[in-house]
Amino acid sequence: MKVVGVSGSLVGSKTKTAMEYTVKAVTEKYPEADVTLIDLADYDIQFSDGRNYLEYTGDTGYVTKTLMEADAIIFGTPIFQASIPATLKNIFDLLPEQAFLDKVVSMVVTAGSSKHYLIAENQLKPILGYMKAQIVQTYVFIEEKDFYRKEITNDDVLFRLDRLVEDTVVLTKTYTEIREAKEAEYGF
Repeated sequence: MKVVGVSGSLVGSKTKTAMEYTVKAVTEKYPEADVTLIDLADYDIQFSDGRNYLEYTGDTGYVTKTLMEADAIIFGTPIFQASIPATLKNIFDLLPEQAFLDKVVSMVVTAGSSKHYLIAENQLKPILGYMKAQIVQTYVFIEEKDFYRKEITNDDVLFRLDRLVEDTVVLTKTYTEIREAKEAEYGF
């Protein structure tokens, strides 16, 4: 099972901190999983220009191909100006319309205010649904007060991140088994 975590911002540390914890939790609980963390701050990603994702080279090609090959994706995003960052939206624009078909996708959201908790519901989930993702319905929302010196200090947040990891992996295994059983019915 290939699991990809995406830290969807070029700036700040909270989303990266949350995604590093999340990816570490996947690695520790499910050592058989092939886990990759993509921190968009570490890559030089081109703006989408409508090409097929396979035509991009360099960092853009690596990121898009890695996402397309994943079985499960955990997107981490901060909330800026009551929206997801343009860097993350650009990743969605680089991929084909049905990029997340047969993939389980979950979300970790960081924000400076509790007032932004519905951004994932109203902006991120519709995009992921349009791209045919099997969305883990509960997401982890983390406020600025839950961090101190680039560490998560709220035990409830850590528990919810661990649960998100478990839900993501269990759903991925379940959907894979269902899909394989359905495909086996065809007999060729």
